[in-house]
Amino acid sequence: MAAILKVFVAVLVLVLATVVPSGQAQAPAPSPASDGTSIDQGIAYLLMLVALVLTYLIHPLDASSPYKLF
Repeated sequence: MAAILKVFVAVLVLVLATVVPSGQAQAPAPSPASDGTSIDQGIAYLLMLVALVLTYLIHPLDASSPYKLF
């Protein structure tokens, strides 16, 4: 009889351990404000702007060279 009572208590504890916490489940975490793609795009725009500025700074030096390619 004691073995049946121990099994019943063990099953009852397992059932309560799985049912009770699910009733108090927390809401899922909010999604992040930035997924990283906007940061990557901002860095890409910055690098393109730097390349454009460098192109316009280097171009006058290249244009004054004595070599005529075209």
